[in-house]
Amino acid sequence: MKLSKGANAAVPTSLLAVVVSWRSAHAVDAHALLLGQDGTVRTDRDLVFYNAPRHVSQAVTLDQQPAPQTARLSVSLPRTEADVARIVISGSVDEATFGDITGLTLTIHDANGPMAGFDIENADAVTALMFGEFYRRDGQWRFRAIGQGWDTGLTGLVTEFGVSVDDPAERARTAHPADPFGGVRRTPQASGLARGPVLGDPSRERGPANMPDQGDPNMQGSSTEAPNLGDPNRERDSTGALDLDDLNLRAADRVSAGSRTDLLDEPPVPEGRWHRTVDLARRREPAPAPAPPPNPQLADWHLDPENPARLRWWDGTEWTTATQQHLPPSDRHCARCGNLRRRKLFGGLAPCQSCAGEIEEFLTHWHTQAWRVLTTYGPRGPEWAGLWASLRYQRIEESAGRDALRDVGLSYAERLVTFTFADGEVEQDELAAFEHAVAELALAGPLIEDLRRRMHRGRTLSRLRAGELPVMRTPGLHLDPEEKVHLDLPAVHVRQLARGPRLTDGRLIVSNKKLRFVGDGTGTELPWNRVVSVHAEQDAVVLAATSARGGATFTVTDPDYVAAALEGALRVAKRLILTPGQRDTRSIPQEVKAEVWQRDGGKCVECGDSHYLEFDHIIPLSRGGATSATNLQILCRACNRAKGARI
Repeated sequence: MKLSKGANAAVPTSLLAVVVSWRSAHAVDAHALLLGQDGTVRTDRDLVFYNAPRHVSQAVTLDQQPAPQTARLSVSLPRTEADVARIVISGSVDEATFGDITGLTLTIHDANGPMAGFDIENADAVTALMFGEFYRRDGQWRFRAIGQGWDTGLTGLVTEFGVSVDDPAERARTAHPADPFGGVRRTPQASGLARGPVLGDPSRERGPANMPDQGDPNMQGSSTEAPNLGDPNRERDSTGALDLDDLNLRAADRVSAGSRTDLLDEPPVPEGRWHRTVDLARRREPAPAPAPPPNPQLADWHLDPENPARLRWWDGTEWTTATQQHLPPSDRHCARCGNLRRRKLFGGLAPCQSCAGEIEEFLTHWHTQAWRVLTTYGPRGPEWAGLWASLRYQRIEESAGRDALRDVGLSYAERLVTFTFADGEVEQDELAAFEHAVAELALAGPLIEDLRRRMHRGRTLSRLRAGELPVMRTPGLHLDPEEKVHLDLPAVHVRQLARGPRLTDGRLIVSNKKLRFVGDGTGTELPWNRVVSVHAEQDAVVLAATSARGGATFTVTDPDYVAAALEGALRVAKRLILTPGQRDTRSIPQEVKAEVWQRDGGKCVECGDSHYLEFDHIIPLSRGGATSATNLQILCRACNRAKGARI
């Protein structure tokens, strides 16, 4: 059904969709006002617009994401409160007038599709337009096509129906409210009572432009009914026009009767009282934050998502305001500053002189900071990541930083290994920390391989001492029930006699039950419950026992390995296995190791060597020496072995 201007038609009491569409490239905002019997809003919250897109009763909802060149309102007539007599559908534009908009059409849809349409042709040059209204008549709802305009925009339109609009000058002096209905304004009682301008008053702002032709409000279809701004049942004069004197009189009656003056239908506002106003300033949604780069954990320069012609700094959590010019790759220009590189005499391109000086100066200070971070936090964590982020921020290649850290990295690797061997145990996490440091610092070479072999061997010996022993097959050897052999290797039994040491070649067999030595025409067994201690001494393994012959000494090829295996077998037999992570009494606290290393300069105090360093107890533990900074010193392996257990 097509409606002409001023015509009305019955609509079903159901959920309806009101779609405003146009063909020109303009933006039209749709809104609605729910009016009471007196033709004004009951409260300012009866205005549904872009800042308040849903009425509290759910009777009217504004679609905030409509199709292009459309605006859409959902009107639920069954949910409309009983004291709502009319629902005005209107629109406004900001940067044009409705006279500039082409193809403007309002269409009402019910459950079966479009049911009524209103083509708004030849609209005046106004910035707000009342498209039409739903109103009650004889117990049912009807829609009237109006097409009435205001040249004062949305402010003039909503003020006409009793909405108190926030003063922009006053809003500029106060914080912008988050609630569009949360503004306050001090209004004298006389002006606060009359919420909209009185019709017919020549002193008010310009009101509706081009009133439509008046007609019989009871006519159907193509009738030319007037856009009644008050009660739709209001009496008209004989010509069908509104009696402006009567309207002015009714407005004056409302003022004198102390009609509604604030948001919640409270008593009249006394002189100087604050009351709420509506903020029509459009609250635009903040632009979505640019997407993070592919590797958001890494702080680095990336193409600016808002301007690909430049680089923007990502700090690991968000985009910052720091930007730089994006330089396309070119061999002829410096990748850091873009300056032209000069050619060498015998071919090739020379480095950028200005950048080379800046990089050298920066790396001088960065080197000192890197050593402090390494010795305090190690090559991991936010401090270490921040160190390399500062390098990337200066657009310096990481390879240049690693080259600058080579000597520092080697010193740190030596320090790490020395600290690990301070208590004679190498745990898996310490081995992993060493491998991580080598990889992070890009260290390589014979020294690093030597340190790696030392760490892996130390880890193997620690596992043996902890009871992780190998099991060997020994064909032809008679074993006790449930006896397992862990070692079977050549050894020399050393016995101290009055006429000198006696050396006997044979096999040393270590099992979980006992220790055996089988030689040429001789042999001996030593149960583990008789063994007191095991330690390596020069190229021999020395056992202390409570047997009749005392202990035993065996010369072997690898005394450290054999001593660790014997110690592990002894611990298993006597149930002395350390729990994971537990240390024995030789453990040196980390802060003590750091203090001794700093004091001795990371070198052997005897010969000054900086490789194969060990922490030595000046007064040995076996003689009651304490594990303290004053009783510790750094010695290389050779000097430590030469000192032995001497004071």
